[in-house]
Amino acid sequence: MKKTKYGVALAATALVLSACAGGAAETEVAAEAPAEETAASSDLRFVNVVKLTGVGWFDRMDEGIVAFASETGIDATQTGADDASPEKQVRIVEDLIAQGVNAITVVPNSPESLEGVFQKARDAGIIIVTHEASAQKNADANIEAFDNAAYGATIMDNLAECMGGEGEYVAFVGQVTAASHMEWVAGALAQAEAEYPGVVRMEEPLESKEDANVAYEQTKELLKKYPNLKGIQGSSANDVVGVGQAIEELGLQDSVCVMGTSLPSMAGKYLETGAIDKIFFWDPAVAGQAMMKIAQLLADGGSLSAGTDLGLTGYENLQQSATTATSWYGEAWVIVDMANIADYPF
Repeated sequence: MKKTKYGVALAATALVLSACAGGAAETEVAAEAPAEETAASSDLRFVNVVKLTGVGWFDRMDEGIVAFASETGIDATQTGADDASPEKQVRIVEDLIAQGVNAITVVPNSPESLEGVFQKARDAGIIIVTHEASAQKNADANIEAFDNAAYGATIMDNLAECMGGEGEYVAFVGQVTAASHMEWVAGALAQAEAEYPGVVRMEEPLESKEDANVAYEQTKELLKKYPNLKGIQGSSANDVVGVGQAIEELGLQDSVCVMGTSLPSMAGKYLETGAIDKIFFWDPAVAGQAMMKIAQLLADGGSLSAGTDLGLTGYENLQQSATTATSWYGEAWVIVDMANIADYPF
């Protein structure tokens, strides 16, 4: 059957989109006029460590770090390795500990692999704030853009509608050690089992290694293995890019539904051709600012509590995780298809 291109408009999503459509604050990262620097702010150094450099997602996050530095006068920068190696990320944190920075914010490739070095950093008096690591133990705080299970369920609501409420699907993650990715696909699977019993995931999540080329090659193999495949869920921002390339080359735009986390600047080409149906995301620039603002709050002796307002869209009313006391989440997801892609030029 021909798939439906435009799907579910959830009430929560409508609220997010209406908030985001109001101006440039969500598309151009706004920095307030630099505040008069105090000795405390000018002496602080914060560093954000991303999964890997050279991809659109983390290029956008860097814009948020730059905006935070401009607004606060804090020396805030971003760094990362040239691939998604957990070992390289550990070495970067080790180096920052040796440099004596005040705070390290991290988007982990493998939360577990960082536990030891995070404890070392905290023992040295360095603040640790993570993102996409909801079960991280040795962090002062973790911030998520939203409840991960709810996000995964939202992706499934849209994917299932596109699939006509039944059929086979598969899910990609950047790495099986990427905690948030695994929670998204678990949330999607739980929603399928609860609400769409005809939608069946064919195997355990596949690793793309955060590489569009890997997702591309695996998708071609999957379509041979499962000729009746009707849906593909991506997690890494590069997943749907590689999947979309394969779908377009094989001319399957009207028979396979493709949805997942990405950015318009990365996935727009395939949204235009119909090889990708929808993308889901939160603004990584604002997430970067959120990590930095939490680090600043903690450095000033403050703390997080239910209802904390970071002054950022989607992060005005933080809620605490039910399973990890140091993990907090906002309400910052966005859904984009060709009907509204022009509203998000990043």
